[in-house]
Amino acid sequence: MKNEKLKMKNIFNPLSRGVARFIVTGCVILAFSFQATAQSSVENLKKHVYFLAGKKLQGRGTGSKGEKLASEYIAKQFKSYGLLPKGDNGYFQTFTFKDKSNPHDTVGNGAERKLTNVMGYLDNGATNTIIIGAHYDHLGLGHDHNSLDANPDNKAHYGADDNASGTAGMLEMARHYATNNIKEEYNFLFMAFSGEELGLLGSKKFTGKPTIDMAKVNFMLNFDMIGRLSKETNKLIVYGVGTSPNFVPAIGTVKTDLTIKQDSSGVGPSDQTSFYLQNIPVLHFFTGQHSDYHKPTDTPDKVNYEGEKVVVDYAIALVDELQLQPKQPFLATKVKSEDTPKFKVTMGIMPDYAFDGKGVHVDGVTDGKPAAIAGIKKGDIIVKLGDVEVTDMTTYMKALAAQKKGSVAEVVVMRGTERVVSKVEFK
Repeated sequence: MKNEKLKMKNIFNPLSRGVARFIVTGCVILAFSFQATAQSSVENLKKHVYFLAGKKLQGRGTGSKGEKLASEYIAKQFKSYGLLPKGDNGYFQTFTFKDKSNPHDTVGNGAERKLTNVMGYLDNGATNTIIIGAHYDHLGLGHDHNSLDANPDNKAHYGADDNASGTAGMLEMARHYATNNIKEEYNFLFMAFSGEELGLLGSKKFTGKPTIDMAKVNFMLNFDMIGRLSKETNKLIVYGVGTSPNFVPAIGTVKTDLTIKQDSSGVGPSDQTSFYLQNIPVLHFFTGQHSDYHKPTDTPDKVNYEGEKVVVDYAIALVDELQLQPKQPFLATKVKSEDTPKFKVTMGIMPDYAFDGKGVHVDGVTDGKPAAIAGIKKGDIIVKLGDVEVTDMTTYMKALAAQKKGSVAEVVVMRGTERVVSKVEFK
């Protein structure tokens, strides 16, 4: 089968898989044709996001009734695709979490919360398994102190991009591989994680108590916030490319109109980290930060569904390319947090992590914070803070770490072609 696919690779673009298969027996070539299946569907992506980020689910707070409804919806999709249950209770892996530090927790006022991972398995009779995952929880009604809204309590934080978009992408990959009439080279485990917003709780639970043999996991692909592909830059950020020596060459092989920005690190603020720490190669897809992040304004109408389809189809093509290879070897990458300075203050900006130019591009400004008071605006590019020339996120973080409460520093931004100098006071 693997030799067959290697031959087919030279005939068909990876996006055309499923059209035909050839088996050579002696001198006779038998051709078996199948109806080509769509990679992913804009309509399905939109359906999933509008349900998961709808008013009925009230933001899918960790352990809430809304999150339970979301878990049942995801399990229903898995069942409809013919995926096998792979939890410890059907499609579900349940566990508990107790947050005594949060007296405002309306889910349980510090009481024990019941959390649920949802897992569907595609058994192709292979030795090894590819994991495709996304977290499906969000901030609920804003009581967990992780909202960026000025007055978050009792406001539904819908989480359309974070991470209904990623969950929808995972579901579309599940549907594709379960219904594409091809017996793949690897098994697939599709996973929806709970508790990511409170510290990667769901992925940590699974990697600590897995329902498959972790030594036989090929690699893990994570979707987190893939719903805001910029129509101007068409940029997709792919983290974890340094966790296997074959990832970068594979990314270079797959044809796409996307602009791929690569980051080597296996550690980051999403669920792929839990798998990387188990010495599993990981990839994480992300279309960039935006001003609605962790706010009630992250709503389904703002998702770029056509762009998300492009991202999911690219993920399918990349996975198909990696299926042509043996099990991926693991490489450890430098943990960026080891060199990340600790901050005593905050500017109150939302950096644009997809920005490739010199400086730090401001994608959003929080009202009442030092940056807003200093007159910094969305779209500005910070090029100097205090005595530090800001060329990228690393130099910006070092400049910010040098500040303390009560200090006043000069900040220089480029606003179009204009160089604007102001003072920022850290309170």
